[in-house]
Amino acid sequence: MPSFPEAARGAVADTRLRANLAHATGTIRRRREAAVAELPDWPELRDAAKQIKDHTLEHLGHYLELLEERVTAAGGTVHWALDAAEANAIVTRLVRETGESEVVKVKSMATQEIGLNEALAEAGITAHETDLAELIVQLDDDLPSHILVPAIHKNRAEIREIFRREMPSAPEDLTDDPAALAEAARRHLRAKFLSAKVAVSGANFAIAETGTVLVVESEGNGRMCLTLPDTLITVMGVEKLLPTARDLEVFLQLLPRSSTAERMNPYTSAWTGVHPGDGPRAFHLVLLDNGRTATHADPVGRQALRCIRCSACLNVCPVYARAGGHAYGSPYPGPIGAILSPQIRGIGSDVDASLPFASTLCGACYEACPVAIDIPEVLVHLRARAPKKPGERLVMTAAGWTLRTPGRLALAQYAASRGRWFARRLRFPRAWADTRDVPVPPARSFRRWWREEQR
Repeated sequence: MPSFPEAARGAVADTRLRANLAHATGTIRRRREAAVAELPDWPELRDAAKQIKDHTLEHLGHYLELLEERVTAAGGTVHWALDAAEANAIVTRLVRETGESEVVKVKSMATQEIGLNEALAEAGITAHETDLAELIVQLDDDLPSHILVPAIHKNRAEIREIFRREMPSAPEDLTDDPAALAEAARRHLRAKFLSAKVAVSGANFAIAETGTVLVVESEGNGRMCLTLPDTLITVMGVEKLLPTARDLEVFLQLLPRSSTAERMNPYTSAWTGVHPGDGPRAFHLVLLDNGRTATHADPVGRQALRCIRCSACLNVCPVYARAGGHAYGSPYPGPIGAILSPQIRGIGSDVDASLPFASTLCGACYEACPVAIDIPEVLVHLRARAPKKPGERLVMTAAGWTLRTPGRLALAQYAASRGRWFARRLRFPRAWADTRDVPVPPARSFRRWWREEQR
């Protein structure tokens, strides 16, 4: 992926994309504000969620070991994956052991993060996305652009054409009416649900004290994936853990209101191991690290692991609303992606080095976050770690030397006011001049103006 500014340039120029994003994010944002306003104790819930998550992260090793113990006692099998390659190898092996060549999937950010679908395809295994938006993206051979609504960048007319082109069972007279599109998807997926023997899921939460795993969703596709197949494989980031079932009282109020602006999720599925005659006969839990341990070691960056994937920060972000999700080069777009991706992947690539700068630092994301992640603080923290170009480093060093004492600053201001003729003709680097108006220094500095006014 190119850097964020390069990738965003084309997206910003796409008027249809911007219209789709503005309509969708604006609608979700207004509904969320109304849903949140119904709870007089929202700030207290938000603070409680922050404290629960911070406590869990502080004792993560203990709670992960407890989770493994409880899942194993309930008849499940726990696998530990250090990185994406190891997680993909584990899931591929487990599917092959069943003898099946197809799996159904309930939406999972973790499997997108590790590229599981592509890894399964290389092994001759077809993964069928069952979330409606994920299905749209998969049929169009596209990438998700939003955490909650992966196909947010497409309108109804575009979705109709995708269905008519890629879905054999779609009626020839299919319209772009939402009910008709949903019915076409339902008929297409029903056959997959009834024939699938293996399912792959993500996890919204896992409870250490009981070994219970939970998925919350709005369409019912998750319930079908979690109950009908013989084998269930769940891929879960280690940060999704909660200590006790009582903690869900907080998060099951925060998550639906922050994501879909609902009072509660239409489908909340919870399972603990395996039970004869009820649900899958084999359950595998793959605990994924993939950079989370390194993120956890950073006292400032660690708070990104509180994220519950609600997407509230995306819907209030002015940068995301104009650039869309693809420019972030990650399954995690928007403000949370700008702090999470560079930490779990490292800051070595062009795109990851640029993501901490993909923000105005307006703070709207922090205000919207239901677990109080101070995203602007982490962005500034990561900017300091990003590699600097030689010229940029020289300029910042000079600026630091100048700003260190009042006398040096006064001298620099005086020199700038005397060099206005040169400033008008100075060629600034494209990274600045293409996107910002660089002002010419005033004839009088503030210090000089103040002295003269006082006289």
